[in-house]
Amino acid sequence: MFGVPLRVDASMLLLTVVVTVLYAALARRQLDLGHLGGYLVGLGFVVSLLGSVLLHELGHALTARRYGIGVRGITLELLGGYTEMDRDAPSPKVDLLVSLAGPAVSAVLGAGAVAATLALPAGTLAHQLAFQLAVSNVVVAVFNSLPGLPLDGGRALRAAVWALTRDRHRGTEVAGWIGRAVAVATLALVVLLTLRRALAPLALPLMLLVAVTLWRGAGQSIRMARIGRRLPLVDLARLARPLLPVPTGTPLAEAQRRRAEGATPDAALAVVDSAGRPVALVDPARVAAVPPERRPWLAVDAVARGLDSVPALPVGADGERVLETVRTHPGAQYVVTAGEDVVGVLHIADLAQLLEPKRKTNT
Repeated sequence: MFGVPLRVDASMLLLTVVVTVLYAALARRQLDLGHLGGYLVGLGFVVSLLGSVLLHELGHALTARRYGIGVRGITLELLGGYTEMDRDAPSPKVDLLVSLAGPAVSAVLGAGAVAATLALPAGTLAHQLAFQLAVSNVVVAVFNSLPGLPLDGGRALRAAVWALTRDRHRGTEVAGWIGRAVAVATLALVVLLTLRRALAPLALPLMLLVAVTLWRGAGQSIRMARIGRRLPLVDLARLARPLLPVPTGTPLAEAQRRRAEGATPDAALAVVDSAGRPVALVDPARVAAVPPERRPWLAVDAVARGLDSVPALPVGADGERVLETVRTHPGAQYVVTAGEDVVGVLHIADLAQLLEPKRKTNT
């Protein structure tokens, strides 16, 4: 839509069933409909609701594109939707505008639905649908405007703190901690509504999932802020492990012995051809799966990956580029190159230890 890829997650089926059943019961009471009529009205409301969510996300996407930020796609899922962009906003102003575009669209839709509700005759199907759309969009606009990540209001708060402190990471951390407070408040509200029997049984798991998702999203934001602060420390020339070349056909046990007795026992084993050119890397995960008694009889080639299948990074790549490569090409090893030469291997465990020194990692 408008050149933006649109994806619908399978979890939307659960949302469709829950909302259709809940709304069908309401429609039967309000409009004196039969079971089939109630479910059809409920399904129609789901379609209208998803259209509202899509327009909300398009507000983010089109505003981002207006300021030169690429949009990878919009995904509609169980808890609404999200817009994936190819990079962060370049300034607090752009971050603020992109963040508030979605709630602004929802607010406009809500205002239009309120006007339609007031204009339509009470007790009609059109009036009921307009009323529910008004409530839904106003709730979405207000809830998303709460000042905590991962909500839109949290992104706006991040932009404000970023503008005041000139530190994007500090803005993210502040908005992340407030997002955790919003998650706790949401959970408390769910408990209160449950105790007062004001929440339908089918809606309870969904509301609890919202609270848990907010908490996890806020925690992820805090974590990414801390990682972002350490990205300038990434220096592939120092971080990459050196290569220890071993000829093709070398027994695995012999290759490991050479590495253990060499000057760099943490070197990456590289399988080289008859001309001494690296053609493959020994995969530590495959090595770990081989019993020690078999290693003297197994060639390194059997536990190696061809260099063309291993993601590559130039030795001068900065932290942001390294992290983006890891996100788009997940793996345990990355070839570090200088021109056409392979100068080392980055292990994901080494990068994780640098960026999150207090987090336990498997080496």
